[in-house]
Amino acid sequence: MTSLLVEMHVLPLFVDISRLKLALVGNGETARRRLGLLEEAGAVQLDVFAEAPSPLLATEAGARLERRWPSHEELARAQIVFVADAPASVRAAVSRAARVLGVLVHVEDEPTLSDAQMPAVLRRGGLTLAVSTGGASPALATRVRDFLGALFGQEWRGRLEEVSRLRRVWREAGMAPSEVAELTDAWVSRRGWLSGFASRH
Repeated sequence: MTSLLVEMHVLPLFVDISRLKLALVGNGETARRRLGLLEEAGAVQLDVFAEAPSPLLATEAGARLERRWPSHEELARAQIVFVADAPASVRAAVSRAARVLGVLVHVEDEPTLSDAQMPAVLRRGGLTLAVSTGGASPALATRVRDFLGALFGQEWRGRLEEVSRLRRVWREAGMAPSEVAELTDAWVSRRGWLSGFASRH
C-alpha cells in the first residue's frame, strides 16, 4: 500500500516572534483565528493583508489591515508569512514569492506550499506543549493537544514558577547546569507531579 503522507523533515523550534516582522494573508475566519494565535504568542510587528476581509477580521486587525494582497516588496520585508483562507491562486503565488525571497512561509493546511508547520499548542503559563503531525492531520494534532490538556491542568503554571525560582537559587549558588537538572528531576519526583501518568497506560 502506497503512503499518501508527504514526508517533512521537521526541526521543532520555539521562536520569540515579538522580535520578528510578520505578515498574515487571508480573508475570513481562519485568518482571524490565526491572528488571535499570533497575538497570543506575542506578535508585535504584524501586517494583515485581505482583499475582502470579514467584518470580524477587519475589526480585530484594526490599523494593521491592508485591504489588498501583499506586494512583492511587502513580502520581502517580512520574516515569516502566514497564509490562511485566501484563494488557491493567491496561496500559491504568495508561497512561491516568499520562497524566492528566502522568507519562511506557512500556508494553512497546505504542507507542500509551506516551509513551516503550525503545531497545536497548549499553554500553561510559560510551559508550552506543542503537537505537530507535519501537516498530515491537523485534526489529530488538535485531539492529542486536548488529551494532553486533561493531563497538564492549570496547576502547571504554579509548578513551573516553583521550579523556576528554585533554579535561580541553585544557579546563584554556583551549581553547574547538570547539577541543576538533577535537582530539578529529584524535586519533580519528590512532589509526585508526574507519578500518576504511568498508571494511565
